[in-house]
Amino acid sequence: MNRNAKDKRKETLLQVIHLIRPYRGQFILSLFLAAVTVALTLYAPVLIGDGVDLIVAPGKVDFNGLIPILWKIGVVVALTGLSQWLMNLVHNRITFNVVNDMRTQAFAKLQELPLSFTDSHQNGDIISRITTDTDQFSDGLIMGFAQLFTGVITILGTLGFMVSVNFKIALAVVLITPLSLFVSAFITKRTYYMFGKQSEARGDMTSLVEEMVGNAKVVKAFGYEDDAEQRMAVINERLRQYGQKAVFFSSLTNPCTRFVNSMVYAVVGIAGAFAVLAGGLSVGQLSCFLTYANQYTKPFNEISGVVAELQNALASAQRVFDLITQPAQTPDKPDAKVLTDPDGTVKLSHVYFSYTPEKPLIEDFNLSVSQGQRIAIVGPTGCGKTTLINLLMRFYDTNQGEILISGIPIRNITRQSLRRQFGMVLQDTWLKTGTIRENISYGKPDASTDEIIAAAKAAYADGFIRRLPQGYDTMISQEGDNISQGQKQLLCIARAMLCLPQMLILDEATSSIDTRTELRVQQAFTKMMQGRTCFIVAHRLSTIKEADKILVMKDGHIIEQGRHEELLAENGFYSRLYNSQFAQVKRS
Repeated sequence: MNRNAKDKRKETLLQVIHLIRPYRGQFILSLFLAAVTVALTLYAPVLIGDGVDLIVAPGKVDFNGLIPILWKIGVVVALTGLSQWLMNLVHNRITFNVVNDMRTQAFAKLQELPLSFTDSHQNGDIISRITTDTDQFSDGLIMGFAQLFTGVITILGTLGFMVSVNFKIALAVVLITPLSLFVSAFITKRTYYMFGKQSEARGDMTSLVEEMVGNAKVVKAFGYEDDAEQRMAVINERLRQYGQKAVFFSSLTNPCTRFVNSMVYAVVGIAGAFAVLAGGLSVGQLSCFLTYANQYTKPFNEISGVVAELQNALASAQRVFDLITQPAQTPDKPDAKVLTDPDGTVKLSHVYFSYTPEKPLIEDFNLSVSQGQRIAIVGPTGCGKTTLINLLMRFYDTNQGEILISGIPIRNITRQSLRRQFGMVLQDTWLKTGTIRENISYGKPDASTDEIIAAAKAAYADGFIRRLPQGYDTMISQEGDNISQGQKQLLCIARAMLCLPQMLILDEATSSIDTRTELRVQQAFTKMMQGRTCFIVAHRLSTIKEADKILVMKDGHIIEQGRHEELLAENGFYSRLYNSQFAQVKRS
C-alpha cells in the first residue's frame, strides 16, 4: 500500500473516532461490559479445572465440593450471557447513532455544496455514497464493535491467566503470536485497496442504473438497450474483479490464522502434558490451560473475520467522508445584506466567467437593465444563455466583474434573499413527491387555498387539476408519471405565479405545452410581467417579439441587441436566425 493510501486510511479512522466521540459514555460502558463478559468467560475454565481435580477416579468423586462448583458455573454462564446481550445492545446503539450522524452530515453538506460539485459528479455516485456506503460502514462497524473489542480483551485476559498458571508455557504462546499478527497485517493492506475500488465500481453501477431507469423512455426510443447492456457489462465485470480479489485476500486471513492458532494449541498441549508428568501441573490445571489456549487463539480467528468487514467499512466510510469534507460554497459575507424590496434594476459590469480555466465562456460582458424591462436572451446552443441565468441567481460566482441588483453587488447580498427575489420557470420541470397543493406552494408554504387556486387559474392549470381524482390533494411522484409533461410545466408556472417576486426568469417556460394553452399562458405571463424585470431565454423567437430588449449572444458575447423590429431591420445574425425559423414553419 502506498503512503497516500495509508495516510488516507489513518485519516478515515480518525474521522470515525471523531464521530464516536459524542457517544463516549456509551462507548466506555460497552468496554466495561466487554471486560465483564471476558472476565466471566475466563473464570469458567478455573471452575471447570477445579471440578476436574475433584473427579479423581471412578467411584472417587467429591460431590460435596463438586455441587457448589456446578452452581457457580451455572451462575457464571447466566451472567456471561446477560452481559454479552447488554454489550451487543450498546454496540448496536452506538453504531446506528454514528451512521445516522454520518448520513445527516453527508446530506447537510449536499445542501451546502456549490452547483459545480453536483454538475461534475454523477448523481448515482452521490446517492451511492449516502445510502449504500453508509450501510456498508454500518455492517462493518457492528461486527467490529461486537468482536474486535471482546477479542482484544480476551487475548489480554487469557494471557494474564496463563501466566498466573504457568509462566513458561504462556511464554511459548506469546512467542508464536506475532506470526498470526504478521499474516493479518499482510492481508489487511491488500484488502483495503480492493474494497475501496469495489466501492467506486459500485457507485458507477448505481449511476448507470439511475440513468437508465430515469430515462427509460429515451433509452427505448433511441434503441440504446444494447449499448446500455455493454456499459453495464464493463462496470459489472470491473465490480466482479475487484470484489473477487477483495474476498480472495480477506478469505486468506481466517485459514492462515487458524493454522497459527493450531500450532499454539499443539504447543500448549505437548508442553502441558510434560508439565503434568513432571508434577508441575495437575490434570485440572492442564484442562484449564488448554481451554485458555483455545480461548486465546479464538479471538484471532474472529478478528481475522472482522478484518475484511472493517476494511470494507473503512473504504466505504472514506467515500462518505470525501463528500462530507468537500469545500462548501463560499459563505455569505458577515455583513451581507438581506434584499427585501428590490427596485428591479440589474447591471452586469465587465463580467468574466468560465466553468473551466482552459475554456473561456463569458468575457467582458456588460448589461444594464431598467426596472420592469423584459430582456430576451437568444443565441445558439452553448453561447452562455443559461450560464448568464446561473450567474444572476448566484449558482456560480463570476471570475471577474460585478453583478448588481438595485445597485448592490450580489456578493454583498445573502444568497437566500437574492434568490427569493427571482421567480423561475425552467424548461426542465421539477416536482416533489407530494400533493399538487404542496407542489404549487413549494416557494410559499404558508399560502392559503384561495391563493393557490388563483395561481393555478392564472397558469390555466385549475381545469385539469379539478378533473383529477382528489383535485388539489392528488398525490404525484417526483417523476409526475400520473400527469403529462405539459401539465407538469403548468404546475411549475403556477408555482412561480403564486410567489410573484419582483424579477422573473423564464427559460423556455412554455416548451412542453400545446399551442392553444401556450397562447393563454403567454397572456398570463404578460399580465404577470407588468412592472417586473424579466429575463426570457428563448429558442422559439416568435415568443419574444414584445420584449423591450433582445440580447443576441454568441460565444459568451452580446453581438446584437435591440427590439425585434430593429434587429430584423439590421439584417444580421438575429434576422437570419428568425427567418430560418419562420421558413421552417412555412414549410411545415
